[in-house]
Amino acid sequence: MTPRGRPRDTEVDERVLRIAAALIFERGYAGLSIDEVAEQAGVAKTTLYRRWPTKDHLAVAVVARLQADHEITETGDIRADLVDNLDKIAAALNRMRAAGGRESPSAGVAGELVAAAARHEDIGRLAREQYAARNALGLALIERARVRGELRADVDAEALFDQLAGALYYRVLITGAPVDRAYAERLVASALEGSLACQ
Repeated sequence: MTPRGRPRDTEVDERVLRIAAALIFERGYAGLSIDEVAEQAGVAKTTLYRRWPTKDHLAVAVVARLQADHEITETGDIRADLVDNLDKIAAALNRMRAAGGRESPSAGVAGELVAAAARHEDIGRLAREQYAARNALGLALIERARVRGELRADVDAEALFDQLAGALYYRVLITGAPVDRAYAERLVASALEGSLACQ
C-alpha cells in the first residue's frame, strides 16, 4: 500500500536523533525530554510523537542509529578478531553505562533500554531485530573461521557467540563488574579453549 500524506522528512529524523543522543549522553536516560528535543530540533511535539510515541521509543531509535555504525573487524585471525569486536561492544556498553556522568557500576542507559523492551511489545520486537542483525555479523565471522579451518568443524557458532557477547551484557546488567579489552581477551581465551582446530 502507498502511504498517505507527505513522505517522512529524514533530515528531521537525523536532527532529532542527534539532539536526543546528545541529551542522553550528557544527562542520562532521566534527562531525555521529548519537550526539550522538540524545542532544540525546531519541530512540533506532535511531529515527534507521531514518529516516537514515548521517550522509550526515541531512546531505542537513538541506540539503533549508534549501532548502525558498528563495523566488524576481520583480519583472518579469529582470536584477534573476536577480541577486537568484543572490545567494540564493551566500549558501546560502557558509553551507555556512563551516560549522564555516572561513575557507579549501574547499567545506566543499557538497563533502561532492557526495561523499555519489557514495557513495550513493539520495542521488544524492534530490539530483537536490531540485535539479530548485528549478531549475524559476529556469527558470520565465526562461521568463516570454521570454514577456513581455524576453528573445529563441529564448533557451534551461535553458542560460542552467546558465550562471548552474553558475558559482557551479564556483567553490565547484572553484576556491575567492568568490561574492557582485558576482559574481552580473557573471555576469548576461555571460550576458544577446545574450539580451535589445532590444540
